[in-house]
Amino acid sequence: MSAGLAWLASFRLRILFRGAFLLLALAVLTMAVTVLQEEKQRSYDTYQASFAKTKEQIAARLRHPAGQLALLNPPRGTEPGNPVRPVVLPFSGIDFDDQNKVRHAVEMAGCLVQYRNYGSLCVAIGNNPWAGGFIYAAGTFASAPLVAHRIGDELLDGAHRLRVSVALRGETYRWLAPFEPLAAPSRPPNEGVRGRFTGYVEVDERDYSGQKPVKEFRGWVWQSGVCLDAQDEVANCQRKSFFSLRLPIEVLSQALLHGKRPPWPPPDLDQFRVRLEVLPPGDAPALFDSNEDGALPPFSLNDLTSLLLPGETLSVRKGVAGKDIEVAHLRGQDDALEAFSPLLTRLIRKLPVDTYDAPVELVDEVATPLGSYQIVLRGDARSVNRTLSAVATRVSWFVGAMLLAIAVAWLVIEAGIIRRITRLTRRASDLSRSVQTTGGLERFDLADLRGSDELGILANCLNELLRRAKEDAERERIRAEQEKDQWHAVGHEIMSPLQSLLVLHGDPDDPSHRYISRMQQAARILYGGASPSEAFQSSSIEVLSVDLAEFLQHVADNAGFADLSYCPAEGPVLVRADEYALEDVFTHVLKNAERCRRPGTPITMTLQTSDTAATVSIHNVGKPIPDELLERIFEYGVSDQIESGANGNRGQGLFVAKTYMAKMGGTIVASNAEDGVSFVLTLQRVRSGAGRM
Repeated sequence: MSAGLAWLASFRLRILFRGAFLLLALAVLTMAVTVLQEEKQRSYDTYQASFAKTKEQIAARLRHPAGQLALLNPPRGTEPGNPVRPVVLPFSGIDFDDQNKVRHAVEMAGCLVQYRNYGSLCVAIGNNPWAGGFIYAAGTFASAPLVAHRIGDELLDGAHRLRVSVALRGETYRWLAPFEPLAAPSRPPNEGVRGRFTGYVEVDERDYSGQKPVKEFRGWVWQSGVCLDAQDEVANCQRKSFFSLRLPIEVLSQALLHGKRPPWPPPDLDQFRVRLEVLPPGDAPALFDSNEDGALPPFSLNDLTSLLLPGETLSVRKGVAGKDIEVAHLRGQDDALEAFSPLLTRLIRKLPVDTYDAPVELVDEVATPLGSYQIVLRGDARSVNRTLSAVATRVSWFVGAMLLAIAVAWLVIEAGIIRRITRLTRRASDLSRSVQTTGGLERFDLADLRGSDELGILANCLNELLRRAKEDAERERIRAEQEKDQWHAVGHEIMSPLQSLLVLHGDPDDPSHRYISRMQQAARILYGGASPSEAFQSSSIEVLSVDLAEFLQHVADNAGFADLSYCPAEGPVLVRADEYALEDVFTHVLKNAERCRRPGTPITMTLQTSDTAATVSIHNVGKPIPDELLERIFEYGVSDQIESGANGNRGQGLFVAKTYMAKMGGTIVASNAEDGVSFVLTLQRVRSGAGRM
C-alpha cells in the first residue's frame, strides 16, 4: 500500500468512528428537541382547553348564590373575621322566623364564618333598601341544655343569653337577649327545644328592673335534642343550637324616611362592626365569641386565585353610570419553587407550534340582583414555556449524562483503538518505504504496540513476523558474505601455486608463462572481490535447544582462565543456540576480557532469565571502551588497541561473536560500567516441548 493510500485509509477510519459518534450525539439532541416540540404542542393544546374550562368554572361559581355573595361583597383589603362585617345578601331579606328558611338562605349564600366548637355566624343585610334598616345575624353554637330566663326576674345572668353590639357611623348599639322558651305541648327529648331571644338594651348594672324589651329586636333559637357526642347520654350533654336575629339599626331606618331611594348597599358597609357573644348562666366565659381568632371566612373572590395558572389574570367589572368599574383583579401565583433554565426557555420559545405565542382572553357576564358583572379572564400561553422549561431542566441532566457517556466511549475508542491503528498503519507504511529504498529493517520495532486485545495480538504477530524477516535478511546477508569469503579463500589457494608455477616458468618466452598469467588474471577477476568477513558470515550453524546453565558451568570449568567466577542457576535454562558456535562466542568474549582486565581482578559471569529470554553478563575490571568505539567494536577489523595488527589481533573475535549470536537469533552488546566493561549476551528461551529449530 502506498503512503497516500495508507494515510487515506487511516483518515477514512477516523471519519467512520468519529462520524458514528457524532451522529449518535446528534440523534440524542434531535430526539430531545423533537420530544420538547411535541410536548410544547401538546401543552399548548391542553392549556387552551384548560383555559376555557377554567373560565366556565369561574362563571359557574359566580352564578351560584355563594358566588353572587362574593360579587356583591368584593374584597376590600380585609376579609370577614375579627370583628365581623355585614355582607350584602343576594336576597332582599331573610325570613328569620322560620328555621328551615333561614338555614337554607345562609347555607345557599355561603355567608357563614366558621369557628371552632361547632360555632358559625352570618351577619348580613338585604339587597333591597325597602326591606327595612335591619341587620340579620344567623349561626350556630354548642352548649349544654339552654337555661331559660324566668319572666319577672330582674337579673338576666341566670340564663343563657346573647350579647350583641353593632358599631357604625359613630353610633354603637348594644343588646342583651336572654333565652325564653316557647310554650308548646310536651315533645320527646330528642326533638329539642325552641325558644326566642328577647332583646334588652344593655345596661351597666345587672338589675334590669323596669327595662322593656326592644320591640324591633327579634331572635329565635332552635336547640337539637341529640347530643353532639353520640356516646354521651347524660342530660346536660353538649347540644348544637341554631339561632337567627333581626337587629334594628335606627340610622339605617331613618335613611328610608327621607323619601328618596338611599344608596344601597351602604357605601360605608365595610366600616360596620358587629360582635355577638353567647353567654352561659353566671359569670363563666362566653360559649361563643365572634371576635375569636382563627375563624374561617366564607368564599370570596380571592379564592378564585387558586383556579388561575401562573400568568393568568381575572378582572371583575361592574357597570355603574355608564362606566365599567373594576371591583376585583386577581392574578395567578407564580410557582417560584420550580427552577428552570433561561437557555432552555429561549429554545422552547423558538420551537414552532400551531398556536401563537400570545395572550388569550375570554369574557363572560354574571347577573345579580344589584346589576350585571363582567368577568374577563386573560391567559398567557407563554407560561407553558416556563413550565415546560422547568420539566426540561430536570430531564436535561439525563440527556447530558447520555452525551457524556457517548463522549467517554468515543475517547476510549479513540485512545485505545484509533490511535493504535494509526500508529500501526504509519509504521507499516514507513517499513514498506524503507524496504523499497534501503532494505533496512533494524530500526523498526512494534513491541510497544503489543497487548492482550485484538490490536495487541495483531501487533505481536507483526512484530514476530518482522523479527523473523530481520533474521532471514541477516542470514541471507551472512550467506552472501560467506559465499564471497569462500570464493576468496579458494582464489587465495589457487593464486599461491600459480605464483609458484609462475616463478618456475618465469621466462616470458615460455608458453607456460603466458597461460599461467592468464590463469592469475582470471582468478583475480573471479575471486578478488571476496573478504574474510564474508566467509565468516556465510558459515552455516545448526540451532538446537541448549541448556545455557549447564553450558556456562562447563565454560567456567574448562575455559582455562584464572579467577573466572560463575553463580550456577537453579534448574535448566533452555535457549535456541548452536553449542559449537556458542562456545566460539564465549571463547572470543572471554579472551577479550582476559586481555583487557586489570591484573589480579576476577571475570564474572551472571545469568538472568525472563519469560522469553536469557541474558548472560560477562564483566571484567579494567579500562573502559572509548565511547566512539562502543558501537563499532563488533565490526570486522575494528580493535581498541593501536597495534592490534602487529600483535596478531585483527579485530575479528568480537565480529565472529556478534555474527554467530545473530545467526542464533540473539544479541550481544558492550557497555562501560563504573569499574570496567560488561558484555551482555541475550538468547531466546525455548518454550516447553520445543526441539530442534
